[in-house]
Amino acid sequence: MILSDPSSGKSSSHELKDEQAQALLGTRIGDELDGSILGISSKIRITGGSDTAGFPMRKDLLGGVKKYILLTRGVGFRTDRPGDKRRKLIRGNTITEEIYQINACIVNQSG
Repeated sequence: MILSDPSSGKSSSHELKDEQAQALLGTRIGDELDGSILGISSKIRITGGSDTAGFPMRKDLLGGVKKYILLTRGVGFRTDRPGDKRRKLIRGNTITEEIYQINACIVNQSG
C-alpha cells in the first residue's frame, strides 16, 4: 500500500500481510478506513490501485472485474491529441485478491 500525506507532501510504502490484506478485501475506491490497519492513528481514504498485471483501477467501473471500456480521459488513458478515444482494459473499483498495489491518502490527523 502506498500511503500519501497531503500535509507534508510525502508518500510511504507499507507491505500488508495476511490479516491486514484480508481487512481491505471488498472495499472500494473512495471508502474511508481506520488507519489502525497500518498502525496509524488517523483515517485513510482509498484513492486507487492496480492489479498484478499493472492495469489501473477506476472509480466509475463497478465491481472487481477487468473490462474493456471506451475512454476519452482520466485514469488509464493518455493521449496527445484532443478528441481521441480508445477502448482500454481497466480494473473495477473494488479491491479483490488480484489487486497488487493500493493507493491511499491520510484524511485527518488525530493525536
